[in-house]
Amino acid sequence: MINIKDLRDDIDTVASALATRGYDLNKAIFIELEGERKVLQVEVESLQSDRKNLSNKFGKLKSEGKSTDDLKDQIDQINNALKLKDSLLQAILEKMNTFLLDIPNIPHESTPVGKNEDDNVVVRKHGDILSINTVDHLDITSKIDTDLAAKLAGSRFAVLKGDVAKLQRALISFMLDTAIKNGYEEYYVPFMANKESLTGTGQLPKFEEDLFQTTDNLYLIPTAEVPLTNVHRNTLVDQNKLPLKLTSHTPCFRSEAGSYGRDTKGLIRQHQFEKIELVQIAEPKNSMIALDGLLGNAEEILQLLELPYQVVELCTGDIGFSACKTFDIEVWMPSQNKYREISSCSNFGDFQARRANIKIKFDSGKDFAHTLNGSALAVGRTLIAILENRYDQQDSISIPKVLEPYFGSSFLKI
Repeated sequence: MINIKDLRDDIDTVASALATRGYDLNKAIFIELEGERKVLQVEVESLQSDRKNLSNKFGKLKSEGKSTDDLKDQIDQINNALKLKDSLLQAILEKMNTFLLDIPNIPHESTPVGKNEDDNVVVRKHGDILSINTVDHLDITSKIDTDLAAKLAGSRFAVLKGDVAKLQRALISFMLDTAIKNGYEEYYVPFMANKESLTGTGQLPKFEEDLFQTTDNLYLIPTAEVPLTNVHRNTLVDQNKLPLKLTSHTPCFRSEAGSYGRDTKGLIRQHQFEKIELVQIAEPKNSMIALDGLLGNAEEILQLLELPYQVVELCTGDIGFSACKTFDIEVWMPSQNKYREISSCSNFGDFQARRANIKIKFDSGKDFAHTLNGSALAVGRTLIAILENRYDQQDSISIPKVLEPYFGSSFLKI
């Protein structure tokens, strides 16, 4: 949630910044609500002051044994008026909160201005593209079975069998171990989240159609970012303990609303996929440094796996709802002859912390924390990249050396 003070102080500047990401801020609604709030706030405070003064007089008269009937009637009238005005004020504040929950984060000043992904900026490339393979991962191995998955659940699912399932398990263990080595504490978290948690990280109320709802108050998690960030919801974090670094392996569930017809084949875009998530809680002054570190943690995994990739800085028109600054990591997919996203590393500033009430205790007082997160990595896409980049065009996949202790072999026979 953006700081309402920014809207009150300079709504035009906020509107201009949001326009760069394609969001049209309804200034008229906010100005109207803010005007009503101010009037009601003054009236409520005035009535509270009158009630306090009359209550003091009431106590004095009563202690002196004098009649308090007239004052009691006046206090009752003020209480009735105060109840009405306060209910109106609370209704306006609720409308303002709903208005604020719809507004995306303000892009950081260093985020490139652009309309869409065509305006993103390639920051660097790493690794040489050596594979001449053009065979899709589903054609490389029959151990990724989407037909069986359709029988069991429907489209956009997959069943992994034998050594391919083992390779996915090896990747998960390797990624977690690398995160732990880099100072992240491992968590095992629920695969469901309540509305408060999803509101805290920005999925609700705006993106409910992208979620799988299980009950009135529970949803399957779209990413471990949700439970990991909300570990510290409604908490006051000691400055001396920052940055907090958390990691978890979870399945992720997404309805893929609005993506019909896109990447329907294979493991690229599924309703259920595995991911290792990195989350950090940082001081505001250090959050951009923390973003660089988090990005490096994700890149390290691809470097160890010897997979070619590029880092892309997203423009204002392409960053996610809650983010103010984002770098995507895209791994090379030979069968598609292009790079595809495998990780998105973002700084959310204090946007999520305001929604989730995550504050830092400083010597000088309290302030909202900055939150960050990134994938390290999306396991299914990493699996695809290994199969396609390390296919020998015959009958086997060479296993990256760093994975051999986890997989137990240097080759995967297909």
